[in-house]
Amino acid sequence: MSIIYAIFLGLIQGLTEFLPVSSSGHLAIAQHFLPGFSQPGLLFDVLLHAATMAAVVLYFRRDLLALLRACLPGGNSVDRRLLLMLVLASVPTAIIGLAMKDAVEQLFDNMLVVGAMLLVTGVLLTIAGRVQKIGRPLAALTRRDALLVGVAQGFAVLPGISRSGATIGCLLLRGIDAAAAARFSFLLALPAVGGAALLQLKDLNQVTAAEIPAYLAGSLVAFISGILAIRLLLGVLQRRRLGVFALYCLVLGTLVIAASLFVPGA
Repeated sequence: MSIIYAIFLGLIQGLTEFLPVSSSGHLAIAQHFLPGFSQPGLLFDVLLHAATMAAVVLYFRRDLLALLRACLPGGNSVDRRLLLMLVLASVPTAIIGLAMKDAVEQLFDNMLVVGAMLLVTGVLLTIAGRVQKIGRPLAALTRRDALLVGVAQGFAVLPGISRSGATIGCLLLRGIDAAAAARFSFLLALPAVGGAALLQLKDLNQVTAAEIPAYLAGSLVAFISGILAIRLLLGVLQRRRLGVFALYCLVLGTLVIAASLFVPGA
C-alpha cells in the first residue's frame, strides 16, 4: 500500500469516524475501488480507528481523568455511575462483536451489503433527527439505556452502520440530550475500538518494513482529521442538523447499491 493511499484512507477515516456516516462503510467503498489496494486482514483499518480514538482521548481528556479519579476512594459518585454505565454498555458490544467478527470481515468486499447498511444508517438518523429535543442529562442514563446503546454499537461492526450514528441515535430516541449522547458515544468507543485493535494484532507480523511509513502516515492523518470531525459533530448536534447526514447516507447507499448491481466489476 502506497503512502498516498494511506493518507487518503486516513483522511476518510478521521472525517467519517465521528460524523454519523459510517467510517467502516467509507473505508470499504474506498478500498474496493482503489486500484491494486491490499492489506493484511483488517489491521490497517483498526490502526486508523485507534488513531481516531487517540483523538477522543485528547479531546475528552478531562472527562477521562474524572472517570479515573472516580475509581479512587472518595471519588465523585456521578462520575463513578457514568463509568459503570460505560462498562455495562460495553458488555453487549463485546458479545455481538466477537460473535460476528469472522462473518463481518467477509462483508467488507460486498458493496451490496455496505450500501444497504448505509440506507439503514440514513433511516435511523432520519428518525432520530425528528425527535431531537432537550432531553435527560447523562446523569439520568439508566441501565436499560446503557444496554440498548451497547447493542446498537455492537451491530455497528457491520460496514455501513455508523457507530456514532447508531449510538447517538439510540440515545436520542431514548430521550437523552444531544450533547450528553455525543459525550457518552465518544467515551463508549474507547473500549470497543481498543478491543478490536487487540484482536487484529495477529496480522501485525504480516506488515512489511516498507509498509510501516504508510501505516504511520495514515494513522497521523486520521488523528488530526478526527479532532476536527469531533468539533464539527458537536456543532452539528447543537444546531440539530442530523438530517443532512441522513440524506447523505441515503444517497450514498443508493449509489453504492446501484453500482454493485449495474456496473460490471463493481
